[in-house]
Amino acid sequence: MATTHEKSQPPTRRWRLIGPGLVVAVTGVGAGDLVATMVAGSRYGYTLLWAAVVGCLIKVALAEATGRWHLATGRTVFDGWRTMGRWTTWYFGIYIVVWGFVYGATAMSASGLPLVALFPDGPSLRFWGALAGVLGLLCVWFNRYAVVEKIMMVFAGLMFVVVVGLAVRVGPDLGALGGGLWPTLPDGSVVYTLGLIGGVGGTITLAAYGYWVTAKGWRGPAWMPMMRLDNRIAYVTTGVFVVAMLVVGAELLHSLDIALTSGDRGLLDLGDVLEERFGPATANFFLFGFFAASFSSVIGVWHGVSLLFTDFVVRTRPDRAGRVALEGDRERSLPFRAYLLWLTFPPMGLLFLDQPIGLVITYGVLGAFFMPFLALTLLWLLNTGQVPLRWRNGRISNLALAGSGVLFLVLCVQQIRDLPW
Repeated sequence: MATTHEKSQPPTRRWRLIGPGLVVAVTGVGAGDLVATMVAGSRYGYTLLWAAVVGCLIKVALAEATGRWHLATGRTVFDGWRTMGRWTTWYFGIYIVVWGFVYGATAMSASGLPLVALFPDGPSLRFWGALAGVLGLLCVWFNRYAVVEKIMMVFAGLMFVVVVGLAVRVGPDLGALGGGLWPTLPDGSVVYTLGLIGGVGGTITLAAYGYWVTAKGWRGPAWMPMMRLDNRIAYVTTGVFVVAMLVVGAELLHSLDIALTSGDRGLLDLGDVLEERFGPATANFFLFGFFAASFSSVIGVWHGVSLLFTDFVVRTRPDRAGRVALEGDRERSLPFRAYLLWLTFPPMGLLFLDQPIGLVITYGVLGAFFMPFLALTLLWLLNTGQVPLRWRNGRISNLALAGSGVLFLVLCVQQIRDLPW
């Protein structure tokens, strides 16, 4: 028998409801992803454009699978993981605690970098990073998803204007851009290509997509077309960011043989190049976009991953308090706010590392461990009897999830091999 929410139909003007997909996309595309794409352009011109596009398609498949599980079953992805055995609870529980500590410092540092460049005579990176963390905490602590979504939309618009405007300013070679869609592997680019496919817009927040769909009020299979439209528009937007940054790398850096620093600091190098070529106004405009990309990830992670942690806590507590939290307001619950505090204050100690190279390496390895887990567990869950037959995986979904799972396993092994043992 169909439940009430399954009978409800979404409004016909679906474009006005777009939101959760943009939140997950803007959260996932941080400063590091923009640098990775731009460096691809600086090294290989437009040759690896196809790899960035494939990466976006993989994220579409993962986010769609997460949203489909939530809508088709009415259960969360963590609830699904629990049916696979206790190992998933232990894996995810340990992972989300360690990842939150490392990511908190990484995100705050990335948000502080453009502010230091914009205000060179102002406070230190430690101050700006800590301030970004506290502002993210306050934004999520006192607001619900509806307000968080609106804030993320503003950041998405700012990123779009800055990144696309910069690409137009440097002037793309449309012929070469079209040629980059043909799969080609330049010498020495295999590992780098795999990283580009797996890295752009790929974080733990892909698993949070289903929670944001629920927070939006979408419940039941009737919302499946809306979710898919939302997801596709979001990753088309991500694709525009990727293409724009590749254009900047190819036209502004590749032609001049300019190398960037790896990681988020590479965007500061680009700011210097822009100031030299176009003047300080363009450079400052870009730095505001850099801040938008970094700080939007702070807000998105602070909200979405806190929802994931809350679900983990309440579903592993057999007592009455756990059941009450499960049925109540999760955005005001103790686990949600405890994880917010965990993301914000303990990681501030890592900001005092003068050269946190180990932090960056640790964050990269941790990210590599989650994505194969997400892809392969979704592959399993969406082929089981827990999902109504109509909404189980088809051949394309199975191929996309299996292929991305293998890809992320290869990247995970590569990350471990690259560790400075």
